[in-house]
Amino acid sequence: MLAIAGGVGAVVTGTAAAAIAVATQQRHKREDPYVDEPLGNLKADRVSTVAADDGTPLAVSEVDPAGGGKPALTVVGVHGFALSQRCFHFQRRDLAALRLPRVRQVYFDHRGHGLSGAASKETSTIEQLAEDTHAVVRAVAPDGPIVLIGHSMGGMVIMELAQRHPELFADRVPGVALIATAAGEVGARGLPRSLLSKYNPLTRGVGELAEWQPGLVEFVRAAGGQLTRQAVRRLAFGNRDVSPRIVDFMLEMLEVTPVSGLVNFVDTLGSHNRYAALAGLKHAQVLVVGGDTDRITPLSHAERIAAELPDAEFLRVRGAGHMVQLEQPELVNSHLIDLLQRCAGVDGDTSSRRRWRWFTR
Repeated sequence: MLAIAGGVGAVVTGTAAAAIAVATQQRHKREDPYVDEPLGNLKADRVSTVAADDGTPLAVSEVDPAGGGKPALTVVGVHGFALSQRCFHFQRRDLAALRLPRVRQVYFDHRGHGLSGAASKETSTIEQLAEDTHAVVRAVAPDGPIVLIGHSMGGMVIMELAQRHPELFADRVPGVALIATAAGEVGARGLPRSLLSKYNPLTRGVGELAEWQPGLVEFVRAAGGQLTRQAVRRLAFGNRDVSPRIVDFMLEMLEVTPVSGLVNFVDTLGSHNRYAALAGLKHAQVLVVGGDTDRITPLSHAERIAAELPDAEFLRVRGAGHMVQLEQPELVNSHLIDLLQRCAGVDGDTSSRRRWRWFTR
């Protein structure tokens, strides 16, 4: 159950939260509902450093259920390229309030991102990030059921993790959420090639990085000043009325990881093809989320993943861009709650039928 933010004091299940979310968004469309939101500054119950297999330090945060009690599940958030664990702010905030089921949460920064150690050219691969994720799970979630949430590159990492460690998914992963991600063909669809050109004023000076779409959200900051903010707003979000505080928060996250350290990830992202790895999710309940104005990993990627996973729930969020979990958190969280309730067996629905859902502002 979830206490919905924004002045609504009710406790509701995930599906009911979706209806409230739509009304809340309409009410706030001419004001900024996040003026006082402590974006990215929620206090963790525990912070630690986990050593990856090669010794690289990985920054980890753990969040217990807000009301105490034994958690039924552990949620592990895997963030996207050029971001950090802070991108799950709203999920971290709202899932801590859940009572049915209670969940423990684990978030971490990939190597080369956020507060974790640097990545070399050799270790800047999706394969390495999957092994890092496995190391975090072994260290701070060694037993009990796990639900994995992956955004953008984080979803790609989860796919690789399923391929490398099928026993983990068969035994301990009842659910997976794949948000604004792709199983392959990254860069084949989306922004026009003219915008991706290194000669474009927005991307001049970042070289080959501009050839990979998802990174463009971060790379345009090299242009500097107001242009950077406008570009990030357009590329990361679909809603023209997106909260200015959310845009500022996005810029804060992007500033942490230098472009020079991200160059090495271009090859692994450009060659990403893990459609076959999706078979590793056959034991899990899967939620696939895509924004229909995502300019970085377009909705067609989410549709393709859902087609490969016929029992998955597919959520198309109208008007949302790549950072859908920041842009429309109530909607995303309501379906995450539904997923967690199914995984914990508390929703009374054990069917595996496909569910298609569309929401609009």
